[in-house]
Amino acid sequence: MRMTCLFSTTLREDPTEAEISSHKLLLRAGFIRQLGAGIFSYLPLARRAMTKIENIMREEINAIGGQELTMPVVHPADVWQETGRWSQIGDEMARFKDRTQHDMVLAMTHEEVVTDLARREIQSYRQLPQLIYHVQTKFRDDPRPRAGLIRVREFTMLDSYSLDRDWEGLDQQYQAHYQAYFRIFNRCGLPVRAVGSDTGMMGGKEAHEYMYLTPVGEDTLMFCETCDYAANRQVADFHKPDPPDEPLLPLEKVATPEVSTIKDLAAFLDVPASRTAKAVFFTAEMSDEQSPLLIFAVLRGDMALNETKLVNVVGTAGKGSIKNLRPATDDEIMAVGAMPGYASPIGIQRKNVLVVADDLLPSCKNLVAGANQTGYHLRNTNLGRDYEPDIVADIALSEDGNVCPRCEGTLSARRGVEVGNIFKLGTRYTEALGATFLDEDGKAQPIIMGSYGIGVGRLLACVAEEYHDEHGLIWPVTIAPYPVHLVLLPSKDGSSEQAAEQLYQALHEEGIEPLFDDRDERAGVKFNDADLIGLPLRVTVSARALQNGGFEFKRRDQEERWIVPQDQAVQAIKEIMKTLHQEITARFE
Repeated sequence: MRMTCLFSTTLREDPTEAEISSHKLLLRAGFIRQLGAGIFSYLPLARRAMTKIENIMREEINAIGGQELTMPVVHPADVWQETGRWSQIGDEMARFKDRTQHDMVLAMTHEEVVTDLARREIQSYRQLPQLIYHVQTKFRDDPRPRAGLIRVREFTMLDSYSLDRDWEGLDQQYQAHYQAYFRIFNRCGLPVRAVGSDTGMMGGKEAHEYMYLTPVGEDTLMFCETCDYAANRQVADFHKPDPPDEPLLPLEKVATPEVSTIKDLAAFLDVPASRTAKAVFFTAEMSDEQSPLLIFAVLRGDMALNETKLVNVVGTAGKGSIKNLRPATDDEIMAVGAMPGYASPIGIQRKNVLVVADDLLPSCKNLVAGANQTGYHLRNTNLGRDYEPDIVADIALSEDGNVCPRCEGTLSARRGVEVGNIFKLGTRYTEALGATFLDEDGKAQPIIMGSYGIGVGRLLACVAEEYHDEHGLIWPVTIAPYPVHLVLLPSKDGSSEQAAEQLYQALHEEGIEPLFDDRDERAGVKFNDADLIGLPLRVTVSARALQNGGFEFKRRDQEERWIVPQDQAVQAIKEIMKTLHQEITARFE
């Protein structure tokens, strides 16, 4: 590809809207352009890199038995209504009506569609197992798109779906994906960690996320420094302390003027925060259209609430599925007899109120809690004697320094970006849609499903975040748009032009397509653009290099420059490409 024909331009300055390195560099190097919030065009350089990523995905999923198909981006709402997710998912789902006023959905994922296919195509156990996948566009109306391609609304994903007759088969396909995903990320040059995660809107019984560890990540991950425990903070467990046993003391109302935070309360009464009870309020919109619930969460004052755990325990306790969760307003809190800043579950109205207590509280005696009156708290409150929660469960957020739930090690927190996920869906969708098969005895059984996904654009952005310096991008050879950046510096006698054209044609004949900078620009501009775009190898054809015996070679990830004779250039490039591939492989062995 000649740069005089390339449909993109480089930018000299960082765009004002760019937040992180990958966003700035992908814009400046002419890979992407933003159309709207979280919506991007992928220009030819990005498209070539993404195609290489997608082909790596195809090779690895095909290797474990995958068959590629294509499912639609636009879905009739019927299948989403059958599974219940039409009402369970909030504004993140893009809904619209077609010209016949039929409800439609822009695909944010494809579990419903693949299950509909399965119920049409699978009749017998002899047709199982199956593994099907596609690389397709998705749309999620994220309210907070940010960081370039890290968090977008429209994106491309690899989705694969396993169909099995039993849980053992699902376990095998899940493990096959677990390893295949590491191979995909390794071949793309991206270091990742797999961590346990929340199943979220997907449902199912188990899930893992593949995390690229970076300070710019939005997810917090908990790792044990002693064992291999790793989990997203949303679901991370930790070993909670064993409070001392003590006799229950009588309630005592004490004046606490202008003391409405746990920190101020502990200081005012000269008690540790662990001797207090914290109240956190949410209003939950339920998916079954029942009246909104006021959720009153109670936990020890030195701990933070984990909203994901809270949502999950409400669902598993049979209280209904939460569609949207938001902090409750002061008016909503006071309407049930509680007082913001001075609240406790003691004496409140319980209609349309769900009290959820952390599972540490039953063993915590004589805690200080709110008196539901401005300027007053209660000493010696006790769960079971003074109030009864509707649910007792783990709702506490894991913190840096907590004790590992598996060993005596210490948990540490790291930031990361989720670049892939895998789910054991089980029969969550097949039972809802009636996707069954006949077993050996002729009895109908639900198909057992797994779901697996990788975001292509996010993966590209994370690679850019991992591989760059102050001058620009540094692409791994496996996904670089072009392997070689051929830079022509014209000579007065035309010898440079002739030598560059000959090398350009010779590389094409060997199946190596370079990016050929044939523009009428100064040498400094060309070298700066080569560093910015970040292709693995730069080959400069100039009068000086020819006088020194050949072409100037420079790897993007190294400072060294050296001359290669003209007649050895193609073979040298092939050897360097081979070395670069070997380095990627060796790094992740």
